Amino acid sequence: MTARREPAPAPEPLPGIGAIDAHTHLDACGCVTVEDVRAAMDRAEAVGVGRAVTVADDLDSARWVVTATADPRVSAAVALHPTRANALDDAARMEIEKLAASPGVVSVGETGLDYYWPGKLDGCAEPAEQREAFAWHIDLAKRLDKPVMIHDRDAHDDVLAVLRAEGAPAAGVIFHCFSGGPDLARACADAGYHMSFAGTVTFRNARELREAAVLAPEELILVETDAPFLTPHPHRGKANEPYALPYTVRGLAELRATDPEHLAEATRRNATRIFRIP
Repeated sequence: MTARREPAPAPEPLPGIGAIDAHTHLDACGCVTVEDVRAAMDRAEAVGVGRAVTVADDLDSARWVVTATADPRVSAAVALHPTRANALDDAARMEIEKLAASPGVVSVGETGLDYYWPGKLDGCAEPAEQREAFAWHIDLAKRLDKPVMIHDRDAHDDVLAVLRAEGAPAAGVIFHCFSGGPDLARACADAGYHMSFAGTVTFRNARELREAAVLAPEELILVETDAPFLTPHPHRGKANEPYALPYTVRGLAELRATDPEHLAEATRRNATRIFRIP
């Protein structure tokens, strides 16, 4: 059995309790019950992170994230991850549709394209299967009038091409864990797509990503943990959780030469608008 990673230490709190973690995986963080969710959100709230969107990547996770919204600080996103797109049969589509229509679900995601894992991961969906599932999820987001949350790994041009071909949902588009450089940031800004920055933006070797983070318009920026993954500097490699979001907020604020409190408020305002949450 693999040992559980040591958690990152709690950061200095952000002022207030307004910051929003726009993308996390509370089930993968070890949350099983609603009580576990409440404990995780209590830890987050103690450092100024008042809400989180917990995101599904398979059917079991999709069922679970809907139950996690019993905590009023938690919203959910439902879809099949691109690498699992080959599981999107008729029965799965029916269940995803039903779950995504739940009141606590604020986005269809994460969906998109992942060109890193095919050929490396057994059972991974092939690009053609991913593109078909991506198009279906975009259509679902349109029918439900909810934003689509995109997973884009090594597939920037094709993700943009699918969005152009299918037409983006009027409710919005979110590039979760934005991983592109300045060119992608400009394309997203021109299209009005939101860019959600994770702990990777604090990594000193992520030069193009950090350049993109400076270019992104403030009104299109979100912040996320993608916990339990991508723990920000200086605790890279340790286990992540929504309470670690202030590290990313401060790192991104430093890059953009702005005040962390201002950035936390701006990203909170953006998240409440696109997710339609209090």
